[in-house]
Amino acid sequence: MQQQQGHDHSGHGVDHIQRVVRLTTKLCQQENVAVFVPVLAATLHDVIDDKVVTNVAQSRLALSVFFNQQKITPKDQKAVWQIIDHLSFSANLKQHYVLSLAGQIVQDADRLDAIGALGIARAFYYGGHKGQPLYDPAIKPRSNLTKTTYRKQAVPVINHFYEKLLLLKDELNTVSGKKMANRRQQVMLDFLVEFKQEWQGQV
Repeated sequence: MQQQQGHDHSGHGVDHIQRVVRLTTKLCQQENVAVFVPVLAATLHDVIDDKVVTNVAQSRLALSVFFNQQKITPKDQKAVWQIIDHLSFSANLKQHYVLSLAGQIVQDADRLDAIGALGIARAFYYGGHKGQPLYDPAIKPRSNLTKTTYRKQAVPVINHFYEKLLLLKDELNTVSGKKMANRRQQVMLDFLVEFKQEWQGQV
């Protein structure tokens, strides 16, 4: 993870992983789930993501080698692969994958880090990284997204809130995660109201 994401400038760097690991650990405690597999998956969930790496096949092979070098059992390897292959928002656009409880916890932790004040910061950080405009009232948020349209079409950063970030609260799995999401959701809603008022010079 350090090698892949130590120099990331898309909002998927080591600081993101550290926060997801902390959230995963907290949710494991609240949901009474053993931490090893969820924390391992949380630590590694972006090392094979095409937003972060240029050669996904090579990264998958390197991760398999790493697992074997660290003597991770086949059972735990399988559990981690099932989580990191199916937790992302884009992976679930076409169909909804039902994850194990460990996977649900990691997914919740990753999605919690995508909303709230940190979610706002990361959205604009990623948008700047991709050269996306801040806002264009004439460009409406998209619906019925596929992975290709979600990833390949450049849209204003503000649209990302309506196309993804505001939807995540209702897609969380665990009771603990849903409780944490409520405050973060309101932070984003308040921000959007203020942003649009300032954009129009109303305040």
